[in-house]
Amino acid sequence: MVKKEVVNEVNQEEFNKTIKDKKNKLVVCDFYAEWCMPCLMMSPIIESLAEKNKDIKFLKVNVDDNNKLAQEFQISSIPCLVIIKNSKEVERIVGATNEAYLENKIKNHF
Repeated sequence: MVKKEVVNEVNQEEFNKTIKDKKNKLVVCDFYAEWCMPCLMMSPIIESLAEKNKDIKFLKVNVDDNNKLAQEFQISSIPCLVIIKNSKEVERIVGATNEAYLENKIKNHF
């Protein structure tokens, strides 16, 4: 049985729609690339956080496929998690980190 991913990968249009949706109080977006080893290491951590925090919307954006969106957010290093509240960036975490640190940073904005 294949485990279904909890965090959806989105394109620019889906991203914009999600962050503007008022029912999404907090959105955490993981900017990543498939060739990035630290990004691959962060993926199960982000999936775990998404499982535990159903009231927070988690997204993935592949910077190679969504270059314009990555440029808009001035993503220069990956992995980069951008925390968005009320359609505005409130924090970003660059680089690989542990689950407890990430969860604490995210919950500070909820």
